[in-house]
Amino acid sequence: MKTIGLIGGLSWESSAVYYKIINETVKSILGGYHSAKCVMVSVDFAEIEKLQKIEDWESQNKIMIQSAQQLENAGADFVILCTNTMHLCSDEIIKNISIPFLHIAKATGEKIKEKKLSKIALLGTKFTMEKDFYKDILSNYGIETIIPNEKDRNIVHDIIYKELVHGNINMNSKKAYQKIIKDLQNRGAEGVILGCTEIPLLIQPGDVDIPIFDTTKIHAESAVIMALK
Repeated sequence: MKTIGLIGGLSWESSAVYYKIINETVKSILGGYHSAKCVMVSVDFAEIEKLQKIEDWESQNKIMIQSAQQLENAGADFVILCTNTMHLCSDEIIKNISIPFLHIAKATGEKIKEKKLSKIALLGTKFTMEKDFYKDILSNYGIETIIPNEKDRNIVHDIIYKELVHGNINMNSKKAYQKIIKDLQNRGAEGVILGCTEIPLLIQPGDVDIPIFDTTKIHAESAVIMALK
């Protein structure tokens, strides 16, 4: 079994879910007393959130590179970043480590391709929805990506930062997300990417009428497959 390197703390709530899914998946595949070999570097999200607000991606790149290098030095065989938004730093991470990096959007694209869907909605932070890193990667799989309108993007973003990263689950927020997803479905979305690792705390299968792609679950399970190859 390879050792999985996790960059966590972005937020710690979703990092805990990653750890749980990874170990549950290893146990379900190997049985017995098996659990995952992994190491984690957990950053202080308050520092990252401040840098995100002022869009200082150079400083965020440095923190992510340092974290990935810590994992490599600690014996990780490959790295996963337990968040969607910070994959904006993935190119710099890849340039500065000598072990593989498992990209969340590529893992998600593979899963959507399996379902033979061609038009997909993307929810996440404003950075994830408005930057092109998801859209560009998914286009390589023949998938068109659509996002909410500006008002709804602000709603999605604010719920993530004001509630979900603090572990607060609000039923009114759930209804707001359901309405936004329904609007995207009416625009032709055949499925929806929960493109922030906290959103699955709020939206679960059965809450909406179209397939959901839980990036936390997809990414964590893909890490296990990579570890067991």
